[in-house]
Amino acid sequence: MSRGLPKYNKRRVALVGGVAAVALTGAVVVNTALAGESPKSGATNAKTLAGPGTIACPDVTGQLPAVPASAKAEVDRNLALLQTQIDEANKRLVDTVGQGGPNFVQNAILGPLKDKRVATLNRIETAIGRAAAKPEGLEAFAPCALNAGGNAGQDTGAGAGAGAGAGAGAVETPANQAGGGAAGTISCPDVASRLPAIPASARAEVDRNLALLQTQIDEADTRLQNTVGQGGPNFVQNAILGPLKDKRVSTIDRIAISIGRTAAKPQGLEALAACTVNR
Repeated sequence: MSRGLPKYNKRRVALVGGVAAVALTGAVVVNTALAGESPKSGATNAKTLAGPGTIACPDVTGQLPAVPASAKAEVDRNLALLQTQIDEANKRLVDTVGQGGPNFVQNAILGPLKDKRVATLNRIETAIGRAAAKPEGLEAFAPCALNAGGNAGQDTGAGAGAGAGAGAGAVETPANQAGGGAAGTISCPDVASRLPAIPASARAEVDRNLALLQTQIDEADTRLQNTVGQGGPNFVQNAILGPLKDKRVSTIDRIAISIGRTAAKPQGLEALAACTVNR
């Protein structure tokens, strides 16, 4: 019996030692999990999955006076266009998450949207003014704002990069901004010379939209001059030429529709929408 005790004790010691080793191993695993990243630690990156936000613009319909019956159709078209412009800006906001520098959303989306809204609001004023007192000051409702739905929607350098998990190369910095120097001028295809014979009933509307095409070019030229040195290598395309093309497509389409009401609708005019910069 005396020899059995040491053997028993050895087994006991081995068993106790094994339990201690398991407990120690478990403690190490637990401590490691607590000190490191657990499966739930992905929640810390939840902000990168947040939406870019949405565009919020002032309501225009509620600011209008009584609309004359003769102007109702044109006013309604332009009110619908205001909504289309917001929808397009929201789509662009989603499609460009993570692009550009800290001012990208303002320069490439909100600024061009404001320009479009100013032109559309002016047409609403003009339409009403043909048959009643012309409302003034509607352009005050042109600026829109970004309701940020998450980090990606915040117009900051960090938000732009983190929102899409973008690398440093996606953020425009002073190192890759366009340098100074002459901005050049905007050059667009001539539309008037490509039109067929214009019916008398469409002449006034066509002339207004041809004038608007020139106004759009002038505004783009001014923006080109005022933003020299801003943005990255694609700034002019994204913030000036792209939005200008969108405006011209809408305006040219209205010209074609106007002619098409009383004559054959001209086709293919949208090919004249794209403009370039002459340096």
